Amino acid sequence: MKPVLTPLEASELDRETQARGVPDSQLMERAGRAVADAATELAGGVYGRRAVVVCGTGNNGGDGFVAARLLSRAGMRVDVFCTDPAGIGGSASKLNADRLAEQALDVRMATSLGRSLARADVVVDAIFGTGFHGAAEDRWAESIVELNAAQAPIVAVDIPSGVDGATGAVPGEGVRATITVTFGAAKLGIVLLPGAEHAGTIRVVDIGLLEPAPAMGLTEPHDVAASLPVRGAQAHKRRSGTLLVVAGSRSMTGAPVLIARAAGRIGAGLVTVATPRDAASVVGVGTIEAVFLPLEQTDRGTVSWEAIDDLLEASDNADAVAIGPGMSRHVETAELIRALVGRISTPVVLDADGLNAYEGRAGELRERAGPTVITPHDGEFARLMGVPVDEAGADRVAAARALGSASGAITLLKGPRTVIAPRDGSARINTTGSAALATAGTGDVLTGVIGGLLARGVDPLEAAIAGAFVHGVAGRMAGAAWGDGALASDVVDQLPAAIRSVTQAEHLP
Repeated sequence: MKPVLTPLEASELDRETQARGVPDSQLMERAGRAVADAATELAGGVYGRRAVVVCGTGNNGGDGFVAARLLSRAGMRVDVFCTDPAGIGGSASKLNADRLAEQALDVRMATSLGRSLARADVVVDAIFGTGFHGAAEDRWAESIVELNAAQAPIVAVDIPSGVDGATGAVPGEGVRATITVTFGAAKLGIVLLPGAEHAGTIRVVDIGLLEPAPAMGLTEPHDVAASLPVRGAQAHKRRSGTLLVVAGSRSMTGAPVLIARAAGRIGAGLVTVATPRDAASVVGVGTIEAVFLPLEQTDRGTVSWEAIDDLLEASDNADAVAIGPGMSRHVETAELIRALVGRISTPVVLDADGLNAYEGRAGELRERAGPTVITPHDGEFARLMGVPVDEAGADRVAAARALGSASGAITLLKGPRTVIAPRDGSARINTTGSAALATAGTGDVLTGVIGGLLARGVDPLEAAIAGAFVHGVAGRMAGAAWGDGALASDVVDQLPAAIRSVTQAEHLP
């Protein structure tokens, strides 16, 4: 796992490091040198090259002043600008601004950068740091617009200016960097979207900060490889994991097919699909490997309350249960879902209409005797928590943590940069996936992947983390093969290749 820091955690780490005897000026010098190295790399050397360094008034600006001095000393021509030269704060920042005179460099007011930027081979953005939030205004916004209009590549210091360090939001103008040089660990604002799109390549540099121990991290391939089970030589279908899929209705027959196929591709040995009688024959055409349990149905072709005993018996014989997709929001069916989930202790992955059955009742999931993984998108999150739908997107980590705490379930908040949060307040961020997953049925595939891993005995949190990662890799592969025409079934077909790429440490797409 790669650590990820919030702005508050980053500031605290900086303070603790200084308290251990590493002065602020030394940290700033090391940070500025790393930025200067990146700028030299992007410019293709220093001889005959010109850099423009635009600084703010805080420590981020101080890092920029150090980079400007070192670039000039190395032989590059450097123009240094500040959004407010008279307002430079912090002793280390002021010291490094004053030291520019050693290289005969003046700090100019950043009122108009156009002429200098037109001649630049590289630009350093050191305007705002990770503590920035809100929208850039006035001359700061104008400077960001000018930087983005330049033809030269941009090195951002710690975070592109204009990106909210806590949420990744960019409500106003935001620098679009080529490389973001960040210190100690990646910052949350450049991991979440849209901030990640502004960051370009993220380069984490060791400047002597203490080893971070944050509550958040990015999932890495070796994390996933360690979670994926391998069948033993004497395995048989039941030892390989049995999954009960409760899904579908008369008008929604695709969901159980996708779940069952995905579970099989992730290695579950036996999948039983429980679906209404009217759906069973259609579902059977799509997945010939599964066992079927036709269920009593309502007049709308959804699962009826009368099916509860059959489902309880089937759950007792399963290693895990996947519940919800395609079941509809029929009142009787919703009651059945809550009764089934509440009465069994088998590990459950709950999605789609399984989540809708708990609209405004997320706290009831805390009463389950067994582990639960829930996989809402933003709309389902809003219904579960009784909040506006845009609340999930405003702060994805906070939203996932809040739902994990309220429900007691491992919460996988789907979307660009999926966040996985158990009830203890920690979080994992998944960076795999692509726009190819923005099509109907891919959520059902994820349900099948996680359900299959649960059935194979994988720890529920690890099943959610590994499932999201592998699902995202398969989505990228499907997108690479079929572009915007990729279907959910194509993602299923790519799962074996995705697993192979993770376990064999191959290059991930």
